[in-house]
Amino acid sequence: MSAIWDILITTSFWVAMIRIASPLIFATLGELICERAGVLNLGIEGIMVAGAFTGWFTVYLGGDLWLGVLVAMLTGMAFGVIHATLTVPFGLSQHVVGLGVTMLASASAYFTYRLALPQVTDPPRIVPFQPWPVPGLSEIPLIGPALFQQTPLTYLAYGAAILVALVLYRTPMGLAVRAAGENPQAVAAQGLSVTAVRMGAVIVGSGLMGIGGAFLTLSAFSSFFFEMVNGRGWICIALVVFGAWNAGKAVLGAILFAAFDALQIRLQQTPLGAQVPYQVFLMLPYVLSIAALVAMSRRASVPAALMTPFNRGER
Repeated sequence: MSAIWDILITTSFWVAMIRIASPLIFATLGELICERAGVLNLGIEGIMVAGAFTGWFTVYLGGDLWLGVLVAMLTGMAFGVIHATLTVPFGLSQHVVGLGVTMLASASAYFTYRLALPQVTDPPRIVPFQPWPVPGLSEIPLIGPALFQQTPLTYLAYGAAILVALVLYRTPMGLAVRAAGENPQAVAAQGLSVTAVRMGAVIVGSGLMGIGGAFLTLSAFSSFFFEMVNGRGWICIALVVFGAWNAGKAVLGAILFAAFDALQIRLQQTPLGAQVPYQVFLMLPYVLSIAALVAMSRRASVPAALMTPFNRGER
């Protein structure tokens, strides 16, 4: 316990926690928007891979970092169009389409990488986003470096969380999205197109997933390599359930998972790490997240029309 406490009071732990949570926040918000509109987007894992690759490849070819973020977002939205078109107007299985999108997006990224860089053995590196310290605030002990000495994409992630919460719960647009996932007949009765609302939500949500993938290559690792997303997309789906389809709680869940992840990395560097197989530490954040998910999901209220196709005139 003393080793854990020593880790928890270090600045590096809190800095890492906020950084690790950032891509999860982007992708979780994207999945939340989709599910709030009634569409389960299992394409999230592949969309993050595609976003990570296209963002990195854009910068590798000489583009600006922000251009890489934009390309990653547009890539995510393009796969969102595919997912939305097949699941909303055509009413195909959201599970099957989502898994198909994941395989298509991942395979496209890997194929393009091998096609463009056939002889490369070590992933080429780019110059990623650098930390932007906020004058004055970044000097506050412990909290300052963690919250106010991060890269621009980290600030954008937490800003996006606030924006999504405000839009979902404080605007007519957000009300329409939530109603499409709870009672689509009521949306149609108001003269709105349930198809348009759901497709728009999936496309926007997928764009956020693409940015979440781009964070890994443009702000964290500075290069693209296979398996870099490493299941983060599936974790984000669980975080939506953990947060009971509430933006604020889902973001807190992302931060909690990031804390577990940052903790296990540092535990491996303690004397305990020499006594316990490293695989135990690697699975620690997942085990703790599953336990938290089980505890929280019992009180979760699933959107009533989630995964339910809507056909105007049918009850």
